[in-house]
Amino acid sequence: MRVNGIIPTTLEGPFTPVTVPVKTSILSKMTILSLNDTRLKRPKLELQPEQISVSLSSDASSVWISWVTGEFQTGYDIEPLDPQSIASVVQYGIYGTGRNNEATGNSLVYSQQYYTSGIMHHVLITGLDPDTLYEYQCGDPSIPAMSDVYYFRTMPSQPGDYPDRIAVVGDLGLTYNTSTTINHMLVNHPSLALLVGDLSFADLYLANGTLSDCCSCSFPPCPYQETFQPRWDYWGRFMQILTAKVPTMVIEGDHEIELQADNQTFTSYSSRFAFLSGENGSSSALYYSFDAGGIHFVMLGAYAPYDKSSDQYKWLESDLSNVNRSVTPWLVAAWHPPWYSTYKEHYREAECMRVEMEDLLYAYGVDIVFNGHVNAYERSNRVYNYTLDPFGPVYITVGTGGNEKNLTLEHADEPGNCPDPSSTPDGYMGGFCAFNFTSGPAAGNFCWNEQPDYSAYRDPSFGYGILEVKNETHALWTWYRNQDYTHVAGDVIYIVRQPGQQPVQPKVIN
Repeated sequence: MRVNGIIPTTLEGPFTPVTVPVKTSILSKMTILSLNDTRLKRPKLELQPEQISVSLSSDASSVWISWVTGEFQTGYDIEPLDPQSIASVVQYGIYGTGRNNEATGNSLVYSQQYYTSGIMHHVLITGLDPDTLYEYQCGDPSIPAMSDVYYFRTMPSQPGDYPDRIAVVGDLGLTYNTSTTINHMLVNHPSLALLVGDLSFADLYLANGTLSDCCSCSFPPCPYQETFQPRWDYWGRFMQILTAKVPTMVIEGDHEIELQADNQTFTSYSSRFAFLSGENGSSSALYYSFDAGGIHFVMLGAYAPYDKSSDQYKWLESDLSNVNRSVTPWLVAAWHPPWYSTYKEHYREAECMRVEMEDLLYAYGVDIVFNGHVNAYERSNRVYNYTLDPFGPVYITVGTGGNEKNLTLEHADEPGNCPDPSSTPDGYMGGFCAFNFTSGPAAGNFCWNEQPDYSAYRDPSFGYGILEVKNETHALWTWYRNQDYTHVAGDVIYIVRQPGQQPVQPKVIN
């Protein structure tokens, strides 16, 4: 929040912890968008592209365009659509000059428990000019059902240039709160969007479309989740108001796991989005990196092996060692479950990931970390190993996009709220690393007895954030709440880097 009308900076921190009181008027029962909502309907023309999205490539002169043609099918004895029957074509050009260029790509269909998708297309457009507005249409030109004309702006590529506004949010779902979040966000005209996991929440729905927060209430215990896949299609149609014109980068959350027979996981997630994993040395769609102007983003997978012997850790170490901070001064990381959250729900759940990776992120001077998972907002002071540190990252939890469950309200430091340590292991990776603190104000305890000093600001409200990098040392972070006017900031601060003073070698990397 502004102090005497002046925006504070992290150089003035650490700040005294602030907790925003719960506003009970926003805690009404979650209202899920009706599937009859016009925003969730298919295009009127058969085989007209839908669920259109733009995402960045590892090269600033390239972007991916993705879309779906053909209706999904549910039931038994389905004849899948033939991906080769419809071409994957994007016609594009610099805005105002016509769409005289053409690129082609690949397509696929996936099946998952009573469901077969429409045809999913991914086309890489290359040779684009930086920081330039383009117009495009996608589809099959031989079929009179090309998409409408959409527009996107490429990222800047020169040192010292940055995207204007980067929107960050997680845990979206498909509720009226989701709708408010996205509409609110669009008013602030983002040039790039980061979605930090838990996207459609399809896994909360049984195969008959019924909402159910269990693996399968129909046939317990079940070997896999029913996960109502059409929710992904409805979600993609709704999100097109953002994704068709704003390059959008995603990372998986726990609701994207969707365990199926033969231990298949992340099938929908890895089929529906175009990933850079093959472009930057990563072997997985669950973790990758990319540049946007003078910012290097590292998108990490909390639901893939992350220990020091894992492929992900080795890839991350290599990726960070190749970052040229004179070209990309800012280093931003994102993954789903937070390491530094003081809410009771999911408290210290990702501790094993923190134990394995925190030293590496600190060693290479990561500036900001974005997370979701906890359905509330929290911004940390600069912190490393639960200790205030002027060179640690600022951790920001923004799992506040809408979701299907409502907000997280209780804090672990409140009387009676500290969870039993045995209830906090990593539920997917199977690790247990969260023990009582051995030093500091919480020594001997699993939780603090007051808001920890590393927690600067926490607020249980729906909303999203906007990051505006101004130059190589200053970035403005603004947290917007759905309940406020679009120009009103709930939390605002300048995050300041100190080049030359930050450690550039590991404190400890075992």
